[in-house]
Amino acid sequence: MNTEFVQNWFSQVKKGTLSYIILVILDRKEYYGYELVQEIKTHTTLEVAEGTLYPLLNRLKTEGIVDSKWVEQESGIPRKYYTLTDSGRATLIEMKEIWSALGAAINKIEK
Repeated sequence: MNTEFVQNWFSQVKKGTLSYIILVILDRKEYYGYELVQEIKTHTTLEVAEGTLYPLLNRLKTEGIVDSKWVEQESGIPRKYYTLTDSGRATLIEMKEIWSALGAAINKIEK
């Protein structure tokens, strides 16, 4: 087995699916950054660093897919919460269709 090849491939798969995973999670409710990382860890085996998450969230915001707002906390440290926009929900619907078709195609090829 070519371990380096597999690790590089997995890294690319992770980068390619992280946006989708984030949108699926944000479709349920709004999350702040750390909470979003924890939710990803709960439902996947992916390790997501803040250095990966926040630039991606900023890109999704620039694209109009997510929105954010600062919320004051009792501790005095505000948190930035992220939500899907209407465009984000429409984007997620399209991504789910593509994901489903891709999964079906891979399953068909593997048989």
